[in-house]
Amino acid sequence: MTKTRARIRPIVSAGMAALFLTTALLGYVLTVRAQETQRAKNLGQKLLCVCGCNQILTACNHVGCTYSHGMLKELDDRVARNEPDDLTIQAFVQEYGPTVLAAPPATGFNRAAWIMPIAVPLIALYLFFELIRRWRQRAATASGPAVSAELLARAQREAGKDDDEQR
Repeated sequence: MTKTRARIRPIVSAGMAALFLTTALLGYVLTVRAQETQRAKNLGQKLLCVCGCNQILTACNHVGCTYSHGMLKELDDRVARNEPDDLTIQAFVQEYGPTVLAAPPATGFNRAAWIMPIAVPLIALYLFFELIRRWRQRAATASGPAVSAELLARAQREAGKDDDEQR
């Protein structure tokens, strides 16, 4: 019987090792799969990595970035638990602050961040065209200094004498 046990032990050990590796590999695959879901990708696009790179969470490519791996793991856990998107984003804002959001919320004073890039150039363009229009009006109505008829006649006489003398 001891010979049978001696033969079975390596087989059982190999089976246990294979089972352990399969379980570990399956856990890794499930984690990777959660990042590949469209929902996780969409949520990751709404968040920034907080390491200071100012990149979208799913696009942070720093080698050894300690923040993105933990944040992606947390995102995957929340997606796997099927938490609502709003609740997931609020949890990230509570943990990392409002700088984790890729786009500022369009409420309150943050609306200026959405409106100003469009409004300021349009207002500047309007003011530029208004300035040009007024300059053109002023140039069209300006006829120069007022000259009396007496001075005009004298200038014409003198100009006529100069023409006669040059001939």
